[in-house]
Amino acid sequence: MAERRDDENESRRILERVARETAPGGTSFIARIAKDTRDRVTAADADRSDPIEYWGTRIGRTLGLIVAIGLLAWLVYVATRGG
Repeated sequence: MAERRDDENESRRILERVARETAPGGTSFIARIAKDTRDRVTAADADRSDPIEYWGTRIGRTLGLIVAIGLLAWLVYVATRGG
């Protein structure tokens, strides 16, 4: 009996989560990913009391993003060029 109750509770929790994620008023998956990416690049998690760490993190993450986009563009170029 206790196992059935646990299954029901888990099912309710899963259904509530799905409803929350798909609700029009909730944040969409793309909006959450965009916010997480912006926070990551702008070093929202860095220690703001240490300016060297803060700016070093911002510069490093921005350069990393630019390199990743450049590599992706190069990959698409090579793949579409046919060899």
